[in-house]
Amino acid sequence: MRIFTSGPHVGPGLPPPPVRPDPSRVPEEREIREDLAAAYRLLALFGMTDLVFTHLSARLPGPGHRFLVNPYGLLFEEVTASSLVVVDAAGAPAQPTAWPVNPAGFVIHSAVHLGRADAMCVMHTHTLAGMAVAAQEGGLLPLNQISMEFEGRVAWHDYEGIAADDNLSERERLVRDLGDRPCMVLRHHGLLTVGGSVAEAFYWMYYLEQACRIQLAAQASGAPLALPSRATVERARAQFDAEEGPRGWLPWQALRRKLDREQPDYRA
Repeated sequence: MRIFTSGPHVGPGLPPPPVRPDPSRVPEEREIREDLAAAYRLLALFGMTDLVFTHLSARLPGPGHRFLVNPYGLLFEEVTASSLVVVDAAGAPAQPTAWPVNPAGFVIHSAVHLGRADAMCVMHTHTLAGMAVAAQEGGLLPLNQISMEFEGRVAWHDYEGIAADDNLSERERLVRDLGDRPCMVLRHHGLLTVGGSVAEAFYWMYYLEQACRIQLAAQASGAPLALPSRATVERARAQFDAEEGPRGWLPWQALRRKLDREQPDYRA
């Protein structure tokens, strides 16, 4: 379990202490661009990409439906804050852009953004671990305390073929299946997470991916799997819920510092 303490002391060479975000403050577009570009870089860094495919999207403040997505054809490691493209609810560019966008790739994102008022950020991946667990009948197993945080938080959506913008009924089923949960496994497809911020959506995606990797590693050993009791799983989840602040705010600041040191061009 991730537990931290804080105090006024800052040692030599240490960065300023983390600042808990103000939930009432609406971030500006530039902040959202930098956060989303950082998330693209981090997915590349942690080996969670599928060449130029899959997307991370973020809702922009203001009237109407405006979202940021990656230009179609850039590797995640190439995405920068200024390269992100504003699109409408149909995935069509709402700004001049030299790069194409992929409206078909935005179908799932637009359905979730429009169906969930709290879905500021939506992330979708095609990772080896995520797709492997998406093919298992048993679902996500509570094999580790990381996995236990997802108790009751993971929705499942059956595969209906490649998502297409002309299949409105599947979009409705996808939103229905997701409900109010922050995570979804798309059977025979991949993983999806939702957050009220980029930091929160990334937190869920990172640890959902870790839970899938842990499951595959445990299964690959060939040893019988030891499952904890229901009471233990529920207690562990409650302990995670007792942590202060929105999900992901603390590691997100550390990850942004890492990128500022190693890949500062993501802000460009």
